[in-house]
Amino acid sequence: MSSALFSPYRLAGLELANRIVVSPMCQYSADDGCANDWHLMHYGMLANSGAALVVVEATHVERHGRITHGCLGLYNDANESALGRVLTAVRRVGSAKWGIQFAHSGRKGSAQRPWEGGGPLKPEADPWPTIAASSIPFGDNWHNPREMTEADMARVREAFVTAAKRALRIGFDMVELHFAHGYLAHGFMSPISNKRTDQYGGSLENRLRFPLSIARAVRVVVPKEVPLGARITGSDWREGGLSPDDAVAISKKLKAENIDFICISSGGITADTRNPAEPGYNVSIAARVKNEAGLPTRTVGLIAKPEHAESIVAQGRVDLVSMARCFLDDPHWGWHAAKALGGEVARPPQYQRAGPKLWAPAAAKV
Repeated sequence: MSSALFSPYRLAGLELANRIVVSPMCQYSADDGCANDWHLMHYGMLANSGAALVVVEATHVERHGRITHGCLGLYNDANESALGRVLTAVRRVGSAKWGIQFAHSGRKGSAQRPWEGGGPLKPEADPWPTIAASSIPFGDNWHNPREMTEADMARVREAFVTAAKRALRIGFDMVELHFAHGYLAHGFMSPISNKRTDQYGGSLENRLRFPLSIARAVRVVVPKEVPLGARITGSDWREGGLSPDDAVAISKKLKAENIDFICISSGGITADTRNPAEPGYNVSIAARVKNEAGLPTRTVGLIAKPEHAESIVAQGRVDLVSMARCFLDDPHWGWHAAKALGGEVARPPQYQRAGPKLWAPAAAKV
């Protein structure tokens, strides 16, 4: 029988060879937002991983919209040139298509890299002022963000638009808006972090007003053949926070703004929020979004085994499966999944001697 995971899929005008997506993974290694040799090596490693689509890490639309000093950006010409260099190289040598995820960190910005502690930057580490839906810190001892004005919203919205134009200019195949994980847009959506009393707070409709305006503005500059999607939260995993019902409602609103797909992740709204630990914990929420909102859907969350990914797609619960750390652990995860599931995957000619037709160990059953 043929593998569902290795069946092709069309997303707007983008043809994907299979249903495997490498999820965005922050590298915290950029130089003032500019991609460098680390990114060339990292994305070069993933270019022939067997995944049909690789989504570049959260790429920030403002310098002060980064999470850390090491986060990637696309807010000036130097950023565009540096990322363009990387994208040109990996497209030339690899088989994957390339997406980019645009983000603004909001109240989670001005932070240390994870290996430096992951907390807020200390005064001697060149912190910057942060902005958010409401003046509520992300957690204990975090910076107190300034509540955004309408002028701030207009500036940030235009920054998303400008970043999208840059991404299209250097040749990305897909654009994704990061509306999850407690960052700026999610901070507006969630009643945990949005306590405004104006037209941007209170009801879900009001809390969605600013994020939807970003989606609407970006859609204007992203051609219909280029998929434009959004990663949203399926649950805040906190009492009084966003729920799967809200995820369905948010997805319907995004569909009305001509968004092409939804990626379901979850959590991250406060520093002390913890996600479930069961493999595939977002799948049931993503299945609801797919069925009730009627949008192509992908999901992420502790999906690591080929058989698990296969079952999720084969059962029609989602259209695409995103994986992150398993590709860091095994950069040829897609090759090994194809072997396990009887699928086919593109290999560069330089590596074909390690394929099952030319190398007995690759053909052997494990």
